[in-house]
Amino acid sequence: MLELSERGREYRDKLIAFMDERIYPSEAIYHQQMRESGDPHFHPPILEELKAEAKERGLWNLFHPHPEWGPGLTNLEYAHLAEIMGRSAELAPEAMNCNAPDTGNMEVLTLFGTDEHKEKWLKPLLNGEIASAFAMTEPEVASSDATNIQLRMERDGDEYVLNGRKWWTSNALHKNCKVLIVMGKTDFDAPKHRQQSMMVVPIDTPGITVLRNLPVFGYADREGHAEVLFENVRVPVTALLAGEGDGFMISQARLGPGRIHHCMRSIGMAERALDLMIDRAQSRVTFGAPVAERANIQDWIAESRIDIEMARLLTLKAAWLMDTVGNQKARVEIAAIKIAAPNVALKVIDRAIQVHGGGGVSDDFPLASMYAHMRTLRLADGPDEVHKRTIAMTELRRRDPEWKKAR
Repeated sequence: MLELSERGREYRDKLIAFMDERIYPSEAIYHQQMRESGDPHFHPPILEELKAEAKERGLWNLFHPHPEWGPGLTNLEYAHLAEIMGRSAELAPEAMNCNAPDTGNMEVLTLFGTDEHKEKWLKPLLNGEIASAFAMTEPEVASSDATNIQLRMERDGDEYVLNGRKWWTSNALHKNCKVLIVMGKTDFDAPKHRQQSMMVVPIDTPGITVLRNLPVFGYADREGHAEVLFENVRVPVTALLAGEGDGFMISQARLGPGRIHHCMRSIGMAERALDLMIDRAQSRVTFGAPVAERANIQDWIAESRIDIEMARLLTLKAAWLMDTVGNQKARVEIAAIKIAAPNVALKVIDRAIQVHGGGGVSDDFPLASMYAHMRTLRLADGPDEVHKRTIAMTELRRRDPEWKKAR
């Protein structure tokens, strides 16, 4: 049921070859170019070289479900590929135009964009010529409940006027970022899930100020996580995606596939951390014997393999359900993997850090950065607690269909 199709195996084999021949050897070049630039948001030339080669190899837009724009892989087929990309999360996804938040934004523009949106923004995104950001989270409210969003989108003739503040707007400091998809409220008096709308807003629109980058545990991500101020930002009514009040619906459509991508990349990161842990344990000697001979280290290795396999199977099941019965009926599984995969990856990475000793928390190895970014994923796309609530409410109603509806 969860095995790769023949088409999926062909792409997997091509992807593994690209990773071995070009991605892994380019990691040192990437870091060197970033260091030499002195700019934490520098766009290193090696990325453009890898993007060109990925296109030549037919490893481009692998995430996109529509054959018009990509190979048209299923969620299950792509899940296996996302895991492989996750082994080099800084390079591989963007090298193949499969990086968040661009993937989610491209799917939104495909499903809900006008012909104008697709011509002006979707096509350049699909070609890897520009980058985009998704502006949803706000500092003043608990944005894990999307109905709390406060940014105002007020109609004024043939325009909307946007006022508010966003943060954790990932990709907004990417050198190629040209456009934002912004979520705000067009009607504060409508039913709570009909108050929000989404709009396509060029990042250079007057009134938009990128105030600062938000570091992640002290790391300044190249793409940036920006705090963005909107002061009387005017956009035409044609900026609206779908219709007024459709923002919450769009956000749910956007986040389902994205969670599969995130979770499979997490598993790929865990696999690489396990490899690093094993290599270190076999090469380091304490008290006259390799660390790998210690019983507790062998426990960690065995437990890591078990944890990874369980998380992978659950994620693949969610992907299969999305393909066969749809996102809504896979809601519990999607919520479950968003909890399970990052937590599993964190456990494996933490064990690998411990085996590396002091080196594990340094920048001489990728583990400290991996841990910081994986810990962040327990918050991105909704914190663990929100997903647990989704699962719990479903279980409660399974036993009692009349159980009170979630507020």
